[in-house]
Amino acid sequence: MFGQGLIKGLSITLKHLFDKKLTEEYPEVKPNLPDSFKGSFMLKVPKCIACGLCANACPNNVIKIESEKDENNKKKLTGYKMMAERCLYCGFCVEACPTKALLWTKEFENAVYIREMVNLDLFSSYVPSPDDEKPAKPKKQDEETAQAS
Repeated sequence: MFGQGLIKGLSITLKHLFDKKLTEEYPEVKPNLPDSFKGSFMLKVPKCIACGLCANACPNNVIKIESEKDENNKKKLTGYKMMAERCLYCGFCVEACPTKALLWTKEFENAVYIREMVNLDLFSSYVPSPDDEKPAKPKKQDEETAQAS
């Protein structure tokens, strides 16, 4: 029948015409973002072992890691910079991190007026949180041996 597509389209329009309007008042009320949202990056400095896997996984060579060895001959992170102006936000660096030190945040307001301010210095901007100092949960075997004694 001629015009059947037009009738279907108009019926959908008429159904939505009387629905409740959904308006987000963005600057005053922040949007509720899903858990899978990929905004900016956050580095948990105490977890980072300065292995460089995130820098190697980056297709644009955006990440620059600075490290030095301590008295125990272990690498210690001294600097972590990202040139976010060239970042693809592909997430390869987050996936490659073996200690889950590099994470996505829900921060999406990254607009600046000067181009150089887009680059991130994740080492110096790190703010410690109480979650960093939590001891690891004991394994089930440790709990069973403690109960048996």
